[in-house]
Amino acid sequence: MIQGVDYTTLKALKVSEFEDAADGYRAASSMASQVKDRIENEISAGMRRDLDSEASDAAARELKELATNFHYTQIECGLISTALNALAADLTVHKKALDAAVADAEAAGFTVLANGAVQYPAGGDKVDGKVPEGGTVTGSAKGAATGAPIDPAGDANDLASALERQAANIHPNPNFGRAVEFANRIAQAVSDATDADAKWAPKLRALKADDDLKVSKDDWADVTTDTGGVRSAAQDYVKSITPPPKDGTAAQNAEWWKGLSPEEQATHLSLNSAAVGAMDGLPATVRDEANRAVLRDEHSSAAIALQKHLAGEPKRLEMKYTLRGDPIGERETDEWKKWNEERKRLQGRVDGMGAIQSRFDATGKDGLPEAYLLGFDPEGMGKGKVILANGNPDTADHTAVYVPGTGTNLPTIEGDLNRSEELWRQSNKMAAGATVSTITWFDYDAPLSAMPYTDGGGLLPEAMYDDQAAEGGPNLRAFLDGNREAHLAASGDKGHTTLMGHSYGTTLIGDAVKSYSPGFFDGPLKADDIIAVGSPGMQADHAADLGVERGHMWAMAAPASKDQVPLAGSLVGLGDHGVVPTDPEFGANIMKTDAEDHSDYWRVNEDNTPSTSLKNQARIIVGDYGKVSLE
Repeated sequence: MIQGVDYTTLKALKVSEFEDAADGYRAASSMASQVKDRIENEISAGMRRDLDSEASDAAARELKELATNFHYTQIECGLISTALNALAADLTVHKKALDAAVADAEAAGFTVLANGAVQYPAGGDKVDGKVPEGGTVTGSAKGAATGAPIDPAGDANDLASALERQAANIHPNPNFGRAVEFANRIAQAVSDATDADAKWAPKLRALKADDDLKVSKDDWADVTTDTGGVRSAAQDYVKSITPPPKDGTAAQNAEWWKGLSPEEQATHLSLNSAAVGAMDGLPATVRDEANRAVLRDEHSSAAIALQKHLAGEPKRLEMKYTLRGDPIGERETDEWKKWNEERKRLQGRVDGMGAIQSRFDATGKDGLPEAYLLGFDPEGMGKGKVILANGNPDTADHTAVYVPGTGTNLPTIEGDLNRSEELWRQSNKMAAGATVSTITWFDYDAPLSAMPYTDGGGLLPEAMYDDQAAEGGPNLRAFLDGNREAHLAASGDKGHTTLMGHSYGTTLIGDAVKSYSPGFFDGPLKADDIIAVGSPGMQADHAADLGVERGHMWAMAAPASKDQVPLAGSLVGLGDHGVVPTDPEFGANIMKTDAEDHSDYWRVNEDNTPSTSLKNQARIIVGDYGKVSLE
């Protein structure tokens, strides 16, 4: 910091030194990011792929801690860089104001002294035969008005200005009034620079890390506080940067991001991670970086909240009495029941975010590629939002987007992430040297499960209606548009995209088709193939209604004795989702399946061979249509 601002300090100040320091911290942040990625995606992944021993497991844990430290360094250095740039921007304004005031004073023949006072020459009409002498004035800064109906600062400013005008009018030397004006401008610039220094000094001091080598949950929770502090202080600086397009299309988002300087991109990443991570059309690497920062903060905060909550467990049981006062046993107290509901909510958040982190930690295991967190919000629609890719979809030859169905939420997302992983493993084996990315897309308010079937499925009253699918459909369409836009930018071609839905997820796909909006959503979905698995209906009566090319609509469903969801969808009064895709009338390619229930379409057998259902899906993902087994 400046360590005390006066006229001499501000006059000699080189703002470029703060900008240079900001560049240095941004470079350090970038370096930490690269090292983190190398540890996670090369070194640790290589160990998981090639080694299997207790020693390698211990080394992997140490590497994970090291990667965590570099991630923390990346985020904190990014914040420091942004803070220094914002400070430099503030000081630049005040430095320019000072330099302009001094230049104007000197051009008028006045002298600015070392303390910022202004010396003016003799001038004006003679008084008693003498030209009024010159002199020296010291300026005063005006207080900032609050805008309140009764504004002491504003009143004081008005009064001071009036007195200065009166003094200038009655002073015999006209140079006096001009000197006061120059001196006030100088004093104001120094005062504003002092305020900027006072504003930023505590923000920068707060970014100082602990002097240990372990990044704890508390350290990550502090990142949220640090970010909020820098964001509040940097409002004017952020306003000077081109804002993202309001409700922009994927193409507009991509164009906006491309038009920012590296410094401006870094500012948005450090201060607006959640917003950047949610923007369709941006590169997968950018969205991943932004969303991982949000995940780290939220995971640590949730873990701390859970720990505190567990420490406050109330009395669980109390004696229950008859009307006569006789004890008849114990029951759980209302206070404990309420406490336990909150415990389950917090535990679910921690578990769900832990499942996402576990996927990152599994990179390299069984050949799994890097994971990219393309969307994340622990509070999204009350059930969370998770969009996670295996492999980079921007550069993949084949991309599959999997939309889960009823009952999906953050606490239980691990099962859907596992399905996407199996799809990647089987597709990658069949890809013949091409690259594959599989994405779990959960960005809608999935219906809740109720009234379980005997085989683990369920009669799902909420899923009988189209409300959630209609609300989520535009989100899916926007994501597909963004995926296509990012792929074109990175690879120069559109690649091959397969969109697949399970259960109610297929209904949402149908609503994504219907969410066509001229000027925002144009044309059919950005998908080459569509797969419906265990579908109750897709809001369409024929495959052609979905806009996919003839022969590229696929469906599978186990017999009604094993999967009752398609049957329920076909019965009048139990659903309003159109013709079931496995009905011959619909016109889809009906694939063979060996699923044993509604959730068994991604089974890997005990001998580690893929089920027929899984193989068929993988063959479509890689475009090997001739080997798909049909009914």
